[in-house]
Amino acid sequence: MADIKYYDVILRPVITEKSMALMGEKKYTFFVHPDANKTMIKEAVEKMFEGTKVKNVNTLNIDGKKRRRGMIVGRTAKSKKAIVTLTEDSKDIEIFEGL
Repeated sequence: MADIKYYDVILRPVITEKSMALMGEKKYTFFVHPDANKTMIKEAVEKMFEGTKVKNVNTLNIDGKKRRRGMIVGRTAKSKKAIVTLTEDSKDIEIFEGL
C-alpha cells in the first residue's frame, strides 16, 4: 500500500440532497482515497478540521459504471465514500456552512 498522508486521504466533499440532510445529525460525507482505511479517515478529519472529534466512520466502495461509446464498452473509475459522524460536543465543519 502506498504511503498516504492525511491531506491525501480526503479528496472532496459529497454535495447531494441526502448528504445535506445528514449534516443536521452531524454526519458528513466525503470522497476518500480508495486505499484509505477508517482510522486514516478519522485522523485526517480531526487534523484537517480543528475542533472536530470523530465518533464513527462508515465507508462504501463504489464500483465503476459500465459506459459504452459505439461498440467499445468500458468502465468508469471506482471510488470510495466515507460518512463521518462527529460527537455531540464537536465543532461543525466549516466548508459546509455556506451551502
